[in-house]
Amino acid sequence: MKTLKWMQVLALSLIVVLFVAACGKSGESESESEVKITLLNSKGEIQSQLEAAAKAFKEDNPGITLEIIPVPAGQSPFEKASALYASGNPATITMLDTGDVEKFKDRVLDLSGEKWMADAVERSTSLTTFDSKNYAFPLAIEGYGFIYNKAVVDQAVGGAFDPAAINTTEALEELFQKIEASGKAPLIVSPMDWSLGAHYLPLAYAGQSSDPAVVAQFVTDLKAGKVDLASNSVYNGLLDTFDLMAKYNIDKASPLSGTYERGPEVLGKGEVGIWFQGNWAWPQISSFDTASGQYGFLPVPISNNADDFGNTQISSAVSKRLVLDKEKNTAEQQAAAKKWLEWMVYSEKGQDFLVNQANIIPAFNNITLEAKDPLAKSISDYIAKGKTQDSMSTLPADHWAKIGASMQKYFAGAADRATLTKEIQEYWKTVK
Repeated sequence: MKTLKWMQVLALSLIVVLFVAACGKSGESESESEVKITLLNSKGEIQSQLEAAAKAFKEDNPGITLEIIPVPAGQSPFEKASALYASGNPATITMLDTGDVEKFKDRVLDLSGEKWMADAVERSTSLTTFDSKNYAFPLAIEGYGFIYNKAVVDQAVGGAFDPAAINTTEALEELFQKIEASGKAPLIVSPMDWSLGAHYLPLAYAGQSSDPAVVAQFVTDLKAGKVDLASNSVYNGLLDTFDLMAKYNIDKASPLSGTYERGPEVLGKGEVGIWFQGNWAWPQISSFDTASGQYGFLPVPISNNADDFGNTQISSAVSKRLVLDKEKNTAEQQAAAKKWLEWMVYSEKGQDFLVNQANIIPAFNNITLEAKDPLAKSISDYIAKGKTQDSMSTLPADHWAKIGASMQKYFAGAADRATLTKEIQEYWKTVK
């Protein structure tokens, strides 16, 4: 009997040992199947939303952990991505500006065969396609122009404001004058180099024609020194409008003292009627909103002929792209990154993140959620009416800094138009 009991105890012990070993191996297997990926975020205003989306993504994909790495303030996504590659530790997913994608095309995956390609809106991948291969995921359509506070402008015009009425430079100045007469400041200009150099002045390039091929040739001619900007009507018309902005700017006594942070505050509180900026600013405006969410966009006019291209169009384009590293990240990490892209386009949580949480205008036809953000709604309306002008999303990486600095000097009265024009043309001659 003792022998039998001993054998039973031994058998039970063996079962326990095998069970513990099996559990250990199972734990090892689970650990080994965990895939960790990173996303370099160059859209700082949605950092917290991306982090929340990463958690929601993990709920649907328990084996994948996504870490969101912010690009430091003041550093371009190109600079940060280049530094990570130089250190041998690139992010799995990198958020780039459109013009930077080509510089990384040999280091990132060809995404031409992905499911979402069939649902991408027209022309959303054309600028990231080289040799018939698309290398980037179109993350966000953004647009910019004059953002108006409807409550302020309604009061100024003495009734319901019609944004379609602002279709010439003269009409814009009349609106500024009415806002001023109502006791409010007409306008605030945030004079950061990126706003003036990457957004405002490029309207002079894009406004040359509704035909992208003509615009592309114009830029080619700028590089070759074949363009005389001093006699270019679109360029001069845009600067005429810029002069008006300086005249009616709330900070005209100290033009370069303005900050980005002050813009949404004074617009949202109704202290000014108009702010030159883009739809990415809504989260900041909404925190100060006193107009019940009633805001919209006005185009930036370049002449007094309402029929001229640009006077009734809003600048918009896919501004941010996601690329997937193929050099240092494993096949498992690449597959996990592709799952993230599909999750945003096709899952309910992913679509909610894009439209409702990040206030992004998606570049995919299958996403039919209606934006709650009034600025996204306004741009979507312009798009639906065919009233858009392609933003210049493939400018040289240093354009906004160098040309922005020249624009700041002009805005502050430290340079005249001839000097600004010369500096712009000299800059383009240095671009290879």
